[in-house]
Amino acid sequence: MPTASRQLALLSVVELLVLGLWFSASAVLPALRHEWALGDAGSAGLTIAVQLGFIAGTLASALANLPDVCPPRLVLVWSAVLGAAANGAVGLWVESLAPALALRFVTGVAMAGAYPPAMKIMATWFREGRGLAIGILVGALTVGSATPHLIRGVGLPWRGTLLAASALALAGAALAWRCVHEGPHRFPAPRFDVRMAFAVFRERGARLACFGYLGHMWELYAMWAWIGVFLAESLEARGGGSYAGLNPAGATFLVIASGALGCWAGGGVSDRWGRTTLTMAAMALSGACAALTGFTFAGPPLLTLLLALVWGVTIVADSAQFSTAITELSPPAYVGTALTTQTCAGFALTMLSIWLVPPLVRRAGWGWTFFALAAGPALGVLAMGRLRTLPESRRLAGGRR
Repeated sequence: MPTASRQLALLSVVELLVLGLWFSASAVLPALRHEWALGDAGSAGLTIAVQLGFIAGTLASALANLPDVCPPRLVLVWSAVLGAAANGAVGLWVESLAPALALRFVTGVAMAGAYPPAMKIMATWFREGRGLAIGILVGALTVGSATPHLIRGVGLPWRGTLLAASALALAGAALAWRCVHEGPHRFPAPRFDVRMAFAVFRERGARLACFGYLGHMWELYAMWAWIGVFLAESLEARGGGSYAGLNPAGATFLVIASGALGCWAGGGVSDRWGRTTLTMAAMALSGACAALTGFTFAGPPLLTLLLALVWGVTIVADSAQFSTAITELSPPAYVGTALTTQTCAGFALTMLSIWLVPPLVRRAGWGWTFFALAAGPALGVLAMGRLRTLPESRRLAGGRR
């Protein structure tokens, strides 16, 4: 197997193993709601704490130019170890919401060192086909994010689910330590410059790509955080049943993990037909699914599952391509910092959309709540359409806009 392909496979496995930490609390949320008597605020807080930690970690990392001045492999390894420890501590010792929120915040900080550095490492191995390579990487991340739902679905108690996710993350750290390396297309070594944390907003092309990413993120993490609750409550309101033989946890894993197919297909389409072409099409499709899926609440489970699966595929098909675009539109010496700033801004926005879902559901129901998520991809399409008309777009995908 060629070295670049081997590194792609290894890094993808690492991300799959490590990123299970992200939604491990969301996967066990029904149990925690019962055992800890959590309300809407506490339930949303367990996911928002991770997002807030990720924002703090990416902001500090970007201001310090950490992904560019430190070896990204080491940042990845030690971040995975920290995240596994914080998540495992919840499973071993925590009995109430407050310490869980603190430890989930630390987990989010750790994820800031596990995600952007991996994308930078991958970019050092690929010039041609970079969109597909990062798409495969984000696909692995997507499956990893869904893994706690699979673990929970096979019957482990909530503490066992968290501990299993931590064990997988430690295995990922060990694999990265022994096997992952930067490639031959390394970016220039930079000097420390705190101003470069905001360069992604100064460059017109990168700024529009970032705005497109913000529209995408408004929808993505709110859907990932709450689709499991939606599927469970939909069956309950119907009076029972299953999703083609799957319980809600198994169906949630399938819906989120199906995004890996979207990432793979999106990467290939993006490299062949252009970044803006792919991102605009994916956001239009996922926005349509967001507008429709919620209105199937308490309806035929098979219809709900099919729409949710299409949503799961399309909602993340463009995710890697926004990051790929940033690697092509940003100053080469600060690509890691630009990626980190982009993700920091995107995840800051996710806190709002995740928090809004429970009160919107109470007031308007799941249909109109998911419909509101479609506003993000609609605005994202406008941003990427504007980028497509600019000369900077010729730097995307070797001139394929």
